[in-house]
Amino acid sequence: MDDVLLAGPATDVCLRLPEPVERGALRRLVADAQARLAETGLRPGGAVALRLPPSLSYVVHLLAVWRSGGQAVLLDHRLTDHEVDRALERLHPQVVVAPVRAGGGALRVFVDVTAGLSAYSDRSAGSPHAVVQLSSGSTGPSKVIGRTAEDLVAEVRRYTEIDGVARPGERIILLPSMVHVLGLVGGLLYGLHARVELVPPERLSGDAVLAAIAAQDSPATVLGVPFHIGLLASTRPPAPLPQFKRMTTGGELVPAAVAQAFADRHGVPLGNMYGMTEVGVIGTDLYGRHRPSITPAPGIEVREVDGELLVSCPASPYVGLSDPTRWADGWLRTRDAGTVDPVTGLVTVRGRLDSQVSVGGLKVDLTEVEATVAALPGVAAAVVVYDNGITAYVQPDGPLTEDALDKQLAERLAGYKRPRTLHLLDQLPRTTTGKLVRATEALRAATP
Repeated sequence: MDDVLLAGPATDVCLRLPEPVERGALRRLVADAQARLAETGLRPGGAVALRLPPSLSYVVHLLAVWRSGGQAVLLDHRLTDHEVDRALERLHPQVVVAPVRAGGGALRVFVDVTAGLSAYSDRSAGSPHAVVQLSSGSTGPSKVIGRTAEDLVAEVRRYTEIDGVARPGERIILLPSMVHVLGLVGGLLYGLHARVELVPPERLSGDAVLAAIAAQDSPATVLGVPFHIGLLASTRPPAPLPQFKRMTTGGELVPAAVAQAFADRHGVPLGNMYGMTEVGVIGTDLYGRHRPSITPAPGIEVREVDGELLVSCPASPYVGLSDPTRWADGWLRTRDAGTVDPVTGLVTVRGRLDSQVSVGGLKVDLTEVEATVAALPGVAAAVVVYDNGITAYVQPDGPLTEDALDKQLAERLAGYKRPRTLHLLDQLPRTTTGKLVRATEALRAATP
């Protein structure tokens, strides 16, 4: 781990929170945390559950677990006690690290945390993985996913071969959570390895992100998810920002209107990444040249089988689960619909595979319907599902009625494609990573 993540001159600044954290200081903090983990009961081959918000303490303890030869179980700090207890009972870590004090407001991206360590069990980790994560759960219950040290190292090195990522001497303005794969590997691990300075903005606001870009002269890449694109699209820079080189987004497909609003506002490339917790980055289009298509990342093979995208994956990534409908013979079924161009190799993601439904014998792509609804004036976000008929859950952006919405849709969609039921919600449910929840039961529960 030291060679991949912690090597380099001691005086190199690797994090700015906003005070600079030099590489030598980070190494000392990791060594101290490693000693505390051992005192609390961590042994080589054991697991540590990290239930910490984004913070220097999170980074230090994550690296200390790996340096100790342990498995890191990453639990989003926003999970409920019930969800955490279920995860702990299943994964039986030797040590749990959780905050005993946290400073800063709710909108702080990184917070000041004092971590408490407690012994939990004396059992070894149940799998050989270096990290265990829970999937976002946007379409159903979260899956427990493990990745080996070799897999993580391979992905970090894969990033170094991708055209358009931040390079040594540059900065990443880090917005996504480091508990999940984009922020963890594309932000933290790649940044440490490539000697790219990681700069979380002080707060999750458009003004704070632009202030973080302006704070130094070195080139800056903003790493985020579609929610953050909308945030920046609605924020006007107070002055020109020549340091702002690009924004890269992962997570969901970016609506065309949002991408255009961002481009009009900032005039920098909006890159797209496609990946999964199970395998990390799958493909990229970091200059926005092929939107919505992507180029497979180096070392990744993608193929299309019956309209579904399959990704090369040597071993099953699932912990305690053998499901041939998800992984078999070195291939992971993404459950995403898409195509692979036989000439260029470009991959086009069409949305969830289960978005194809039949209405009166006619095929309807719910992704198309959802994109149409989301693009309407007065709509901030939308989710379209099939629930005894096409059903749209809509979060308005200002005054909006179901009748007005239905009239607009009648002008844009054929009758058989139009939602039979419309629900207006003050706030659509989202996962902890900011993705819109598409599980029908959760959407029903959120409806007044």
